[in-house]
Amino acid sequence: MEEDKEGAGFWLYDLKVETVLDGRTPVCRHIEGESFQVEGETLVFDPGTRISMYALTALMPLLPAKQRMTDPNDWISTDAEVACPDPHCGGRFRITRLEKRWFTHAGTTGQPDARGTPYWEEDNA
Repeated sequence: MEEDKEGAGFWLYDLKVETVLDGRTPVCRHIEGESFQVEGETLVFDPGTRISMYALTALMPLLPAKQRMTDPNDWISTDAEVACPDPHCGGRFRITRLEKRWFTHAGTTGQPDARGTPYWEEDNA
């Protein structure tokens, strides 16, 4: 991976978000083992995978933080499960960091003077 072919950049983790029940009873539609991945800004679902939009709203604010490099003692580095927002539901979502992916500022910015090739159009995307 060539890190500065278009200038300054940064690493983000790809993530796997998986439904876990561990014997708890779900109230919402949570199927143990269903998962999706986060690659950059993109949510990637396998065909047939579904997730409650209410559960997704609980997950969304945490995903960008989980993608970034953090201190090993920071809670975002160590805590991996997020509860369904329904207080009566036993559903949980386990967020696992996968491989790191390199992004350039030029490939992700919206500022016209700093734009380069969008990351999703690059060869390694």
